[in-house]
Amino acid sequence: MANYKPDLSCQNKFIPINFAKQILPGTFECALCYIVENKLDLTRFEAWYYNDKISAAAYPATVMFKVILHGYTYGFIRSRRIAIACETNILFMNVTRDIQPHYTSIA
Repeated sequence: MANYKPDLSCQNKFIPINFAKQILPGTFECALCYIVENKLDLTRFEAWYYNDKISAAAYPATVMFKVILHGYTYGFIRSRRIAIACETNILFMNVTRDIQPHYTSIA
């Protein structure tokens, strides 16, 4: 009987990821991050979450806005699916700066 090496394609790997190098210039993700971070005025959202270190920390408005727009672009209209993508998809991880918002926060 032949002795083959085992198939390890279903196992998780611990690999170092540099999120800054995952999004290439000229892609939709790069444009989305640039527009949301540099061109949009999100001060109204930031003023709403003025918690002064008393209550729980909130997700940044830029991250939530980017994750919702990015999810809708790829046809993810359910908050649970967007939350799963933030945990498993490298592009979503980069757009959200590896912050994994809960699906109730996305909804």
